[in-house]
Amino acid sequence: MKIQIYFDGSCKGNPGRSGAGVVLLDMEGNIVKEIKKDLGVMTNNMSEYHALLVALSEANNIGALDIEIFTDSDLVANQINKRWRVKHHNIKPLHRQAMLILSSFRDFSITWIPREDNTHADFLSNEALQPS
Repeated sequence: MKIQIYFDGSCKGNPGRSGAGVVLLDMEGNIVKEIKKDLGVMTNNMSEYHALLVALSEANNIGALDIEIFTDSDLVANQINKRWRVKHHNIKPLHRQAMLILSSFRDFSITWIPREDNTHADFLSNEALQPS
C-alpha cells in the first residue's frame, strides 16, 4: 500500500506550546486518517520533527509500504534528504529516530511544499492546542 502524508508542527512561542497535525491520504486523495496531537512545550523545529514521527508511526500502524511525505518545513525536508547537516543537539535524536523509522518502509520520498499547500495539516496542528 502506498500513501501520501502531509504533516505540520505548530508552536505558540519558540519555545512554546506545540501541536502536531497529520493527514494520511490514499493515492486517490481520500483521507485515510487525520491526527492532531498536543506535544507540550518545545521549539518549532522540534514540533516539526515530532509531527513527522507521529505521521511515520501511523503509516507503519496502517501497513503502508511506500510513502510520499509533504511538509512546509524546509529544515525537516532538507535534513531528511541529506542536503543539510543536523547540527542542533535537540534535533539529532529526533532525526535519527525518523531515519530509523523511514528505513522500515520499502520506499519513501519527502518533498517541501509551500505553506498554503499544507493548510489541512496546519489546521490540525493548531487545533491540537485548543482546549477540549
